Amino acid sequence: PTELQPEFHLAAVMKREDPRDAFVSSNFFDISELPEGARVGTSSLRRQSQLLAYRSDLQVLPLRGNIDSRMKKVQAGEYDAIILAAAGVSRLALNPDITCRIPPDLMCPAAGQGALGIEIRNGDAQTLDLLKFLDDGEARATTLCERTLLQALGGGCQVPIGALAEMKGSLLILNAMVGRPDGTQILRHKAEGRDPEKLGKEAAAALLGKGADVILRD
Repeated sequence: PTELQPEFHLAAVMKREDPRDAFVSSNFFDISELPEGARVGTSSLRRQSQLLAYRSDLQVLPLRGNIDSRMKKVQAGEYDAIILAAAGVSRLALNPDITCRIPPDLMCPAAGQGALGIEIRNGDAQTLDLLKFLDDGEARATTLCERTLLQALGGGCQVPIGALAEMKGSLLILNAMVGRPDGTQILRHKAEGRDPEKLGKEAAAALLGKGADVILRD
């Protein structure tokens, strides 16, 4: 969640896995190769929005179950392709099953995608000290930036919002998007800065200024 309850504290954000989305198909290499009317499985409105903005001719169908069962569904031909987080596939050592990793400029990932956060009780100094070695500075900065943007927009997982911050030296580069679920409108914004929270808030304000408030309200 973008806001923790007061009795909890985010003790560590571990080194981040690949934050991108993965394209998995038995017959096609990437989204551009899919034939007209192809069936693509995803239950993410963020993925659906960006997918339909790029290929409005595709059929986007709901996709449920754990990663193993999702993989089996595409292998059985229930879908022509599915899209899911590359990090989840990688953590289950299923990397060979990924057909391609989707570039973030085509499909902006979800805020915090690929990162594992560890919560503890607020004020538990002993546990906090024990977990210090797991905290990755770059992962904490990038996810803080993304989560700040999400919080400033007031969106959750039911709204198509994407955010990916990356470190380039001491500079943070943030790519963010807000879109309509049917893909008819996608707003994108790219910004850079050194303060994660400030950058996240400024990017959110820029997106709201472009009309994200109307999308979110609708």
